Amino acid sequence: MALSADESGRLGELLTSRAEVVTQRWTEIIAGQLRGRLSQAELVRQVQELHRALVDALSKGAVDLTAEEATELRAVLAEFSRGQARQGFSATETATGVFALKEALLSVLGTDQDAAMLRDYVSFSALVDQMGLFTFETFVRTRESLIADQAEQLLELSTPVVKLWEGVVAVPLVGTLDSARAQVVMERLLQTLVDTGSPYAIIDITGVPAVDTQVAQHILKTVVAARLMGADCIISGIRPQIAQTIVALGIEFGDIATKASLADALRHVLRLTGVETSRRQSRREA
Repeated sequence: MALSADESGRLGELLTSRAEVVTQRWTEIIAGQLRGRLSQAELVRQVQELHRALVDALSKGAVDLTAEEATELRAVLAEFSRGQARQGFSATETATGVFALKEALLSVLGTDQDAAMLRDYVSFSALVDQMGLFTFETFVRTRESLIADQAEQLLELSTPVVKLWEGVVAVPLVGTLDSARAQVVMERLLQTLVDTGSPYAIIDITGVPAVDTQVAQHILKTVVAARLMGADCIISGIRPQIAQTIVALGIEFGDIATKASLADALRHVLRLTGVETSRRQSRREA
């Protein structure tokens, strides 16, 4: 529901002439809902900014929130929503902070219950409803973006690539290996191989609770990608239960070396590089 040009003008005049009363009452209502979780100075600043943007839009002839004249108002509402989301407030608290303008308007419309005043209030309320819904939608999009960013950060934290020895890196996997995480594992491993020039990589699945066909496929793809980069891969952490599952599923690792533990895998790589042999010879000579 859009305001008429006359209604838009009357609302603008009301908000301008009674600005102090409206903003004060609006601030009081929101403060009661937030119970001190936002400083009074910050709350006053937010309310005054919303009030200024609304008055500015109405003075330009905006009749609803989708109007071109309300561009700045939409921007202020969006920033208000994003700020609330980042500060940990709920979507309900964000939207009701805008809806509180209704009660603030009612307090300055007067006590005369004539038809014109009621029509204005209903029309004004419709605009406030639009503003509240807009903040709610923006809030949800912001929270979804924050959650996606946090999930990506957790993926990166849960897939470290560590250097075990000169020329040897390892990827200790913990938890379920899904498609998204497998992609992160592959990208980080390949980047580390490029950065370090390591010819050997150990993929340790000790912390993976179960290996099914999908998990095995993800591991095999990572091994193939590493081989294309010139690195040999060893899979460690093959526990008895994992070994039985792999056999039962008919999963073939082909010529990929597998070891029971990370220590066994490291010893295997050291033998390939001649490190252990050199040490034994030095002991005999001693």
